[in-house]
Amino acid sequence: MFKKAYLFGLFFICLQSSAQIIRTQLPDSTSNWSKENIVGLDISQITFVNWNAGGNNSVSGLLKGQFVRTYTNKNLVWKNELIARYGINKQEKQDVRKTDDQLQLNSTFGFRTDTISNWYYAGKFNFNTQFANGYAYPNTDLAISKPFAPAYAFLGIGAEYSRKDLNLNLYLSPLTQKTTMVFDQRLANQGAFGVEKAIYDEFGNLVREGKNVRNETGILVTNQWKKEVFKNINFEHRIALYTDYINNFGNIDVDWQLQLDMTVNQYVKANIGTHVVYDDDIKSKEEEGGVQVIKGPKVQLKQLLGVGVVYQF
Repeated sequence: MFKKAYLFGLFFICLQSSAQIIRTQLPDSTSNWSKENIVGLDISQITFVNWNAGGNNSVSGLLKGQFVRTYTNKNLVWKNELIARYGINKQEKQDVRKTDDQLQLNSTFGFRTDTISNWYYAGKFNFNTQFANGYAYPNTDLAISKPFAPAYAFLGIGAEYSRKDLNLNLYLSPLTQKTTMVFDQRLANQGAFGVEKAIYDEFGNLVREGKNVRNETGILVTNQWKKEVFKNINFEHRIALYTDYINNFGNIDVDWQLQLDMTVNQYVKANIGTHVVYDDDIKSKEEEGGVQVIKGPKVQLKQLLGVGVVYQF
């Protein structure tokens, strides 16, 4: 009898121990995904009351966001980035005007053969367009650009050098397809942004409408670098260089952005930035006698200075 009770007790203790071990084995909740979300609003305003030197009252606002999702699994990295910006300005005796407009999606898939190398076999996709119509102010009757007019898509394969410790990234692609989309027929008929323009007969009658899509194949080089140059002052540099194999090889399209972010506290930041663009296929437009006249390509320059609130989560 005592022996049976002893065996029963031993069995009960083992069962309890086993159950306790099972309960302490929690599932692994570690995710391969990391994320970064940044949203901000910059506002500037100036008001004059009996100001002897004169001036126009004005208010400007810029809403911006950057959203990053990165998947990492051993030697595989997949980074996705969405950038959105939209700014407006209202001056006295003038209608509201657009000051900034950008919608950009970047996606890079990379694979390396070991965990030591900083070089990856990589494929990259990039898409750019805008949210609203653009005008050659003060003419607001005819838009010179629209959403998806233009839109640019880059898709290619190559190699990527990535250093997280230096916040440095270099991408080299000998084979990249660039697609230019102009989904506004009036602009496409003009041959805007490099698409094939419409054909008219000698009497001005439309024979063939302009094409909405243009494809090119060439070389793409991109570089991104970010560094804290002084305490609470971060410098960021992004550049993309592209040249087509067939159409004027060696004539390089440039998209270069420089920005300084100065941190006041956790939520308040100031920033200074420049954006330089040159594309031989983008012709400038000027107002002459109330008529839009198409000129040759020019270097495009945008400079921004803003102070505002930023929330990161």
